[in-house]
Amino acid sequence: MAADRYVVLGVAQVRSPWFREVGRWATSAMLPIEFIKAMSIEEVRVRLRSGRGHSALLVDDGLVGLDRDLVELASDAGCAVIVVHGGRGRRSWTELGASAVLPETFTRDELLQVLVQAATPIERAAAATAVRSEPPLADGYRGRLVAVTGAGGAGRSTVAAALAQGLAADPRNLELVCLADLALDAEQAMLHGAADVVLGVIELTEAHRTGTPVPEDVRRLTWHVTDRGYHLLLGLRRHRDWTAVRPRAFAAGLDGLRRAFRVVVGDIDPDLEGEHTTGSVDVEERNAMARTTALAADLVVVVGQPGMKGLHGLLGRTRDLLAHGVPASALLPVVNRAPKGPGARAELTAAYAELLGAGGAEGVPNPLFLGDRRRLDEVLRDGARLPDAWLAPLAGSVQAILDRSLETPDDGGPGRPAEVLERVAPGSLGSWADDAD
Repeated sequence: MAADRYVVLGVAQVRSPWFREVGRWATSAMLPIEFIKAMSIEEVRVRLRSGRGHSALLVDDGLVGLDRDLVELASDAGCAVIVVHGGRGRRSWTELGASAVLPETFTRDELLQVLVQAATPIERAAAATAVRSEPPLADGYRGRLVAVTGAGGAGRSTVAAALAQGLAADPRNLELVCLADLALDAEQAMLHGAADVVLGVIELTEAHRTGTPVPEDVRRLTWHVTDRGYHLLLGLRRHRDWTAVRPRAFAAGLDGLRRAFRVVVGDIDPDLEGEHTTGSVDVEERNAMARTTALAADLVVVVGQPGMKGLHGLLGRTRDLLAHGVPASALLPVVNRAPKGPGARAELTAAYAELLGAGGAEGVPNPLFLGDRRRLDEVLRDGARLPDAWLAPLAGSVQAILDRSLETPDDGGPGRPAEVLERVAPGSLGSWADDAD
């Protein structure tokens, strides 16, 4: 340990005995560590994002800011998380990603043993480069995820509700379809006449911030829309509430929804800008719900309108999704309030394909047309069931795409492979002989 040492970042409650002891061990060289004392969780976040190498984060389990986001931020920086358990909670820290858990009365040898097993020494000459570790994939069932997005005024939220109702009509999805309002300006509460006291996406995120609820608890956070046959997860109560939705906790909550339902329809914003394009971490965190849902979705429905402005918006949203990393085969363009004439629809299809191809995008399907429906506002106002004949083409197409993706071989995409049985001709496998060796 002459050439390197463990750089340990520590934060704890005021006057914690273990915090003082670790500082004494580091100062007296009783342990080969450099102990950096932080005053708060926010200081820990700043240090982890600074680019300096850290071997481990030693953190008191009684701190309010210790959650899934902090653990994953440390893991992304190549820093092992060691939780000092003082008996103040019963959370499963290893399930949240912590490398180890030590009792409050841990000894010097116990700390060194954990550092040797879980942490990486840092060279004295230069700080180690932060290494991003991929989160482990949890086993278990996952439902299908369909994201619905589109430019403002295109009818995205109404189309998402119609799609959820159409998918819920399939007997295979009975009572197992969830419409999740994941937009910053959430409108599903208004469209469904829900009260502000109903639980929603903030409670879902908070429940996954320091734990992993069972599917039954996740379903209790939704509201059952009886007439339409699906469950509804309400969105943010105010636009500014996005600050309470931490990115990694939201990703875990979205995964929890997929564990609890067979199909999840997410109503998301079209804004996918992140730090790479804007240079702002705040912008990326504000758009975390849309960015995370779009990449995790099995299918993204892009809603637009006819006309020059509507077609321009549909093309822009399609290009943004492709630039964000969504494959062309996972996109389904939808023209809402489309004209009835086949000539006008053919002209829209040709213009969309030509303009999209001019930008180098290939493989995006032709748009699906959803006709205009009279008195649709009255149906939404009364909370009645949406017209089945109007939404049938959309729901049928989406269900067919989801079913087809299950049958395709696994190529790294969102589809899951299905077993294929082959007929075996009699005698083609040989035969047993009595005199065989």
